Amino acid sequence: MKFRVERDVLAEAVTWTARSLPARPPVPVLAGVRLEAGSDGVLNLSSFDYEVSARSEIPADVDTAGVVLVSGRLLADICKALPGKPVDVEVDGTKVVLTCGASRFTLLTMPVDDYPALPAMPEVAGSIEADVLAEAVAQVTIAASRDETLPLLTGVRMEIEGEKVTLLATDRYRLAMRELTWHPAAPAVSAVALVRARTLSDVAKSMTTAGGVDMALSTDGPAALVGFEAGGRRTTSLLVEGDYPPVRRLFPESTTTHAVVSTSALVEAARRVSLVAERNTPIRLNFNEGQVVLEAGQGDDAQASEALQAALTGEPITTAFNPHYLLDGLGALTTAFVRMSFTHPSKPAVMTGQGSLEGDDDLAFRYLLMPIRFAG
Repeated sequence: MKFRVERDVLAEAVTWTARSLPARPPVPVLAGVRLEAGSDGVLNLSSFDYEVSARSEIPADVDTAGVVLVSGRLLADICKALPGKPVDVEVDGTKVVLTCGASRFTLLTMPVDDYPALPAMPEVAGSIEADVLAEAVAQVTIAASRDETLPLLTGVRMEIEGEKVTLLATDRYRLAMRELTWHPAAPAVSAVALVRARTLSDVAKSMTTAGGVDMALSTDGPAALVGFEAGGRRTTSLLVEGDYPPVRRLFPESTTTHAVVSTSALVEAARRVSLVAERNTPIRLNFNEGQVVLEAGQGDDAQASEALQAALTGEPITTAFNPHYLLDGLGALTTAFVRMSFTHPSKPAVMTGQGSLEGDDDLAFRYLLMPIRFAG
């Protein structure tokens, strides 16, 4: 095998393909990236760990077609460090030689015959604009659990009904829900899939250059897969198995009290006040007519308070939240104002975005947050 490729193109493709390689692979070949140079002038790079697969296609000047398997992380580190000149790659016996300007690296190859075949891409179910997908995924994945002992909650539930896609995630303390429209391959498509939050985040961050992202889905059988493809990149992931809890019913049908506050002002005040909030202690929010007072700390500890303008509808209310979870929800909003809706101080609050102080709230994104009991 022998080919030449631009350094930046190679570095980006190798980094993307190797990003999900396992740190401790069950078998050594799974730490590799497979390079396949075709006589059609296309270099295919692929990786697979039996759960997530990645495949990238880039143009190359191919002298001799062939296939080779090398350490993915090492190749990615080398490519990032190379000077900005074309890279020549050639197989020499059991080694791969990389030459770039005056730099020369020799890597050992791995047995390519032992490498597992990548799963086939399922049938394309539809496409989503890359920027819409990126925003929606960022809003929802903040609420997904990072506790691997509860694998169900590390996923994002994706509900597809025709042109509407709903994403849901929870870690038991908060719940994020985002609705968006997409372009389904079949108008009457209906499906439910539980996708790893980590996979979704990777896709949303790495496929932003393309206008649209194709999503493929196979929900039947033990090898239920989701796949994404855009701009010469393709990735598949096994779906998370199990029945997701019926979280939609946690959203109250109606609320008696709501307050509207400037999103940026509330973020800044919450950050300042939370400086004195010891670990696992909440920020208290006291909503009265015309204002909200944020407080943290009590007794002999450091204390802080700050008052902000707020438009209150309903009875005054005092509640308290984990400052990190509160800031996550506020940071996910893309609107100038946040509406916080309540039914009771000890019941979950619902945060939604609002374009203006007097406008209607945008229900496309909802963030439900459990309050924390506090002294007094």
